[in-house]
Amino acid sequence: MEKASSSLIPSHLPSLAFFSISPFQVPTDVKFALIHALAAAGLPSVEATSFVSPKWVPQLSDAAAVLDRMNSSISLREIASRNKTRFPVLTPNMKGFERALEAGATEFAIFAAATESFSKKNLNASVEEALSRFAEVAAAARDANIPVRGYVSVAAGCPYEGKVDPRAAGRVARRLVEEMGCYEVSLGDTIGVATPAQISELFKVVKNDFVPVSQLASHCHDTYGQGVANVLAAMGEGVATHDASVAGLGGCPFAPGAAGNVATEDVLYLLDGLGIGHGCDLGAVAVAGQAVCKALGRETRSRAGRAVLAARERRRRQEEEGGGGEEGGKTSA
Repeated sequence: MEKASSSLIPSHLPSLAFFSISPFQVPTDVKFALIHALAAAGLPSVEATSFVSPKWVPQLSDAAAVLDRMNSSISLREIASRNKTRFPVLTPNMKGFERALEAGATEFAIFAAATESFSKKNLNASVEEALSRFAEVAAAARDANIPVRGYVSVAAGCPYEGKVDPRAAGRVARRLVEEMGCYEVSLGDTIGVATPAQISELFKVVKNDFVPVSQLASHCHDTYGQGVANVLAAMGEGVATHDASVAGLGGCPFAPGAAGNVATEDVLYLLDGLGIGHGCDLGAVAVAGQAVCKALGRETRSRAGRAVLAARERRRRQEEEGGGGEEGGKTSA
């Protein structure tokens, strides 16, 4: 087992995941406010939106409007410049790529699947057909000198085919790196069924036989409550970038019952406890999660987020009780 890095990167808010499964259209202003808050909190990469078909995912039909708000925000530009924040967007095909490029996207993400069944459900294409599409997108991005990140969905378990052979995920990951030039590939436990032993095996096989660990990231959903443990298992194999979702929101419209990504707040708390630097403000992330949950009419799924917010509220009340004069700090037993 490799020693975990002394500096890890909690990366990527998959905002599109929980916005795309929301039963109502989330206002563009809410999306922008969340992106701004997470960037200000120090997250190095915030996945802003997805240029999927508005016909199939109307909740993301405002993708260009989200980027317009971002690109016109002086404060967000200042934060991004200071923190070197990246804002990738998902582009499933050339049509999406062209829309994203016109909207001013500065990083793209492409997402293949490790199984045929999930690829056909999620992308309406076989694995090979999907990779052919993405090769065209990657080539166009390369011509535009724009970086591309890759994802491999259902790398550990598939809702249609069950447990997935790590080598199947590895073969797709290698093609994303070698043929399409992805600077990094995130291996996704999309339906959140993996345990730490499975995650360790997955990354061990892929890093040894397919893609260097320096180009791998973890993407762990928390359906069975294994998200944080699975991140720790990936760290044990030397993985230094971990996708997470503020407040643990999200899911997958093609994987019924799947929970969102492991909560960003929970991953940050884990790293703090291990003494591993990450450069993010846990309290600020928790507040951002609370705000978006209020807008969505949902409760945060992050245990660390709830605890951080509760502790803040206790301190606020104590300060109020202690601010009434010389005797204000005294309380009865």
